[in-house]
Amino acid sequence: MRKNWKKLLSMVAAGALFVLMFAGCGQQQEQPEPSSDPSSSDVSPMPMVVDDTIVRVASLKGPTGLGMLKLMANSDASQTSGGTSSYQQKYRFQLVGQPDEIVSKLATKELDIAAVPTNLAASLYNKTNGQIKILAVNTLGVLYVVQKGEPIVSVQDLKGKTIVASGKGTTAQYVLEYILEKNGIDPDRDVTVVYKSEHSEAAATLAAADQAVAVLPQPFVTSALMKDSNVSIALDLTEEWEKVSDNQLAMGAIVARSEFLELHKNLVDDFLSEYQVSTEYANTNPGQTADLSETYDLMPSAVAEKAIPQCNIVYIDGEEMQTDINAFLQVLYDFEPKSIGGTVPDENFYYQK
Repeated sequence: MRKNWKKLLSMVAAGALFVLMFAGCGQQQEQPEPSSDPSSSDVSPMPMVVDDTIVRVASLKGPTGLGMLKLMANSDASQTSGGTSSYQQKYRFQLVGQPDEIVSKLATKELDIAAVPTNLAASLYNKTNGQIKILAVNTLGVLYVVQKGEPIVSVQDLKGKTIVASGKGTTAQYVLEYILEKNGIDPDRDVTVVYKSEHSEAAATLAAADQAVAVLPQPFVTSALMKDSNVSIALDLTEEWEKVSDNQLAMGAIVARSEFLELHKNLVDDFLSEYQVSTEYANTNPGQTADLSETYDLMPSAVAEKAIPQCNIVYIDGEEMQTDINAFLQVLYDFEPKSIGGTVPDENFYYQK
């Protein structure tokens, strides 16, 4: 098993670039008269068993972590104040910069739940013989076509263009090529895609040009728009995906260690309920969530507030989750089986409450 984890650590950097980025006392009752029936003798009630296990949760910095911020803040506030909130001493959160940090800590059982790219979740499941389960979709697509001095209003307008992008050999490439192909555009002949090693490098190339087209993820899209008024969003690739597919673009997910889930199902279910509320808060309160983003060093508040409405933060579980993720992983598999760990996971990959 440990060999499998080590193999996965060596491939995760290329496989998961995206990136994706929260009693009162009752009155005393009258005592009943003693019964002469031996079968009705007093029996002390079984004490309620409280699972006080600390749930260790991690997320990558970026859009995949935005939906967790309110839950993190609630947890921290409860522990600091010493209150009696259900959050008190319940969670231990951390935000990390690289996927391999999460992979390593899941392998050593230092983490119980994590927010990761969906293809990484599949790779973990395949490489560990089912030791990871996917709980929910937490982020749809965060990729956008942005333009500077180029009149792009549809996917067809990309034909013949040079596109600056990042994430060669990752989900970013496969999503772009899938959308192009479904619109009758050959990615190898009809467009020229110039891949940069980092998102920031692609954004810098766009900024330096008089005319350019680029594919960028959030929050780099928002940063580019804030720095240059000549830059604008041309296409939302999440919307373009849905135009050519029957399913949503499920790029980010919440996973748990299978062993932890078996031992502490109630805690996992509690987390999912509270996390769903946290994602809803992020979408309805972008300003407050942006402040939390800066507090937790996720991204600057000014950028986060403008980026959040375009980060497609969601909570999707159950059959809808399974349908969307399975379709997405099948597309990735058709492009490159290694991107999801060699095979499309079976139904045991998906957690159903």
